[in-house]
Amino acid sequence: MADEKDRFGEKLHQSEKALEDQWARKQDAELLEKIRQKGAATVAMHCPKCNEALADKIVDGLHMLACPQHHGAWLEAAALETLLKK
Repeated sequence: MADEKDRFGEKLHQSEKALEDQWARKQDAELLEKIRQKGAATVAMHCPKCNEALADKIVDGLHMLACPQHHGAWLEAAALETLLKK
């Protein structure tokens, strides 16, 4: 009888672990989708003057998107804050 209780408890534990793993996989999938969407938004940006695709640049440790024809550069808010602190 004690053996049956142990097996039942083990089955419950396995079931809880399976549900937890399922939840974690769902959370990971949602985070990956957000990262993919953010990356896709960056790739799709074009210069408003010449319509060239903006290129990633790192200048003095700041990440920016710049027009290859030198019409301007665009910074995210965090990069702008870092620049203003300097």
